[in-house]
Amino acid sequence: MRIALCQMTASTDPKENLVDVQDQVRGAARAGARLVVLPEAAMVRFGTPLAEVAEPLDGPWAEGVRAVARETGTTVVAGMFTPAPGGRVANTLLATGPGVEESYDKIHLYDAFGFRESDTVAPGHRVVTIDVDDVRVGLATCYDLRFPELFRAHADAGATLSLLPASWAAGPGKRAQWDLLVRARALDATVWVAAVDQAAPDPGIDPEEPAQAPNGVGHTALIGPDGTVRGQLGSTPDLLIGDVDPEEARRVRRAVAVLDNRKL
Repeated sequence: MRIALCQMTASTDPKENLVDVQDQVRGAARAGARLVVLPEAAMVRFGTPLAEVAEPLDGPWAEGVRAVARETGTTVVAGMFTPAPGGRVANTLLATGPGVEESYDKIHLYDAFGFRESDTVAPGHRVVTIDVDDVRVGLATCYDLRFPELFRAHADAGATLSLLPASWAAGPGKRAQWDLLVRARALDATVWVAAVDQAAPDPGIDPEEPAQAPNGVGHTALIGPDGTVRGQLGSTPDLLIGDVDPEEARRVRRAVAVLDNRKL
C-alpha cells in the first residue's frame, strides 16, 4: 500500500489550513498514495485558543477533509480539535475515505516539559484501528509515542501499521528522542510506523531551544517493522511517499516473536 506522509506547517487559521490539507491530499493522490496522513493539529496549530476554533466531526472543517478524500478516492487521516465537556476540546484524528469513517481522541496528553495539554484538552479512552485496502492500521498521536503499550494494542488488534500524526515540541534532546522513539515503537510491536510531524513555524528556530507550544520539529519518518528507517524528511514542509508491505510485518513477527513471548 502506497502511503503519503505530508509534513506541513499549520497556521492559526483553520480555513487556510483546510486549503493546505486539500492541496496536500491532491498531490499525494497524484503520486499514487492510497493513504494520506497529515500531522496532529493540522486544523490549527497549538498556541491558538483551541476551544474557540474546535468543531464537531460533522462540522465544515471535517466535511472539507471528507470532500477531498471523496474527490481523490484516498483515505485521509488528519489532526483536528473537537468540542469536549467542561470547555475543553478533544485532540482528534479524523480518518475518512472509501469504507472508512472513524476518529481517534488522543489518550496520553502532553503534561510534560513544562506544558500542560490537559488544561485545555480532554483525554480519549479508546484504542482505534481502521482498515485501508485490507491493511489494518492503528491510530496514535504525538505524546502517545512514549507509551509502547498502545502500539502493542494496535498489533493485538491485527494492525501491521501504526500512524502517528504529531506536533512534536522542540527542546534539548527532543529531536533525538523523536528519532529513537519512532524506531523503538516499531520494534516493540513489530509494526510499520508512519510518524508525521509538523514542520516548525519558523525554520530558523533552533530545535534544541524549548518552545512555548509544541509546534513541530519536522523529520517525519517511515519506519519498517524491523526498526529500520525507510524514509525521512528534513525540518521544512515536504512530502514523503513510501510503500508499506503488511507481509513484511508478519515475517518480522515470525522471526522476532516479541508479541508472542510477552510475559507481562
